[in-house]
Amino acid sequence: MRAQTVSSASGWRWLATGFAIFRRNPPILSLLVVIYWFTVIFLNVLPVIGAFAASLVIPGLSVGLMQAARNLERGQAVGVPTLYGGLRENTRTLLALGALYLVATLAILGMSTIIDGGDLLRYMLASNRAERAAVEDADFTLPALFVLVLMVPVLMAWWFAPMLAAWHRLTLGRALFFSFVACWMNWRAFVAYGAAVLIAVGVVPGVLLGLLLLLMPGAAGVLSGLFMVLMALVGAPIIFASFYASYRDIFGISEIV
Repeated sequence: MRAQTVSSASGWRWLATGFAIFRRNPPILSLLVVIYWFTVIFLNVLPVIGAFAASLVIPGLSVGLMQAARNLERGQAVGVPTLYGGLRENTRTLLALGALYLVATLAILGMSTIIDGGDLLRYMLASNRAERAAVEDADFTLPALFVLVLMVPVLMAWWFAPMLAAWHRLTLGRALFFSFVACWMNWRAFVAYGAAVLIAVGVVPGVLLGLLLLLMPGAAGVLSGLFMVLMALVGAPIIFASFYASYRDIFGISEIV
């Protein structure tokens, strides 16, 4: 296993590849993404252990979505078991990745209290509207930027880690290390990829929605709801498939061990 350095143009192609994979079977990929979200939401609402349980399974579920994208690209069968099958690959390491990601995120949010006295942390951890209302008037700009900057290396370390753990059987430390190095080696491609995603799911839909609202101002609620559904059923599956495309380009296509 060796990470390759790809051109910056590859970042744009990842999104195009994600769309091509989605086109092979839109209903099943959309269904798997919806089930993924409902699984995470269901676990989150469990008392006491909800957020922790959801964090534990996210890496395994992500592997399941990547496996679905790979199967679709290869013309192989995909079903609901594909999503949950990812949880069976190097399970301990995947669970550890989920737990450690939660710890890292909370640690960074905790560090933001140095800047705003804990307003952002209280807002993020609020369990009801009243708790959020108590701090929603605070200025989150500086602490949010602080959190964003510190989260970049965390995201780099976790971007490929679930797939490296599941498909290459790497240990926790090696999966995080190789993921970080691969992202660092290909930072230009990831900048291009970020721009492509921003344009595809932010700028273009925003312009289209704005034009439709000008033509049909009385249908604002319906149009906004329709766009949200389209983003959930079309945009999100394409982006998930593009994650697999980035792995395939940088680490190559390998068989599951």
